[in-house]
Amino acid sequence: MPQDNLIKLECTVCRKLNYHSKKNKKTIKARLEMNKFCKQCKKRTPHKETK
Repeated sequence: MPQDNLIKLECTVCRKLNYHSKKNKKTIKARLEMNKFCKQCKKRTPHKETK
């Protein structure tokens, strides 16, 4: 798995890094945002891509 395609997803509520994912940065320029389960908040919250 190439390292340049890896992204980190951070919870927008508690600011904890919960997930790692892959993204094709050549085709998708915008930052990714999706609803994921946060173990800290114990509910589904929006997670945004970080640097």
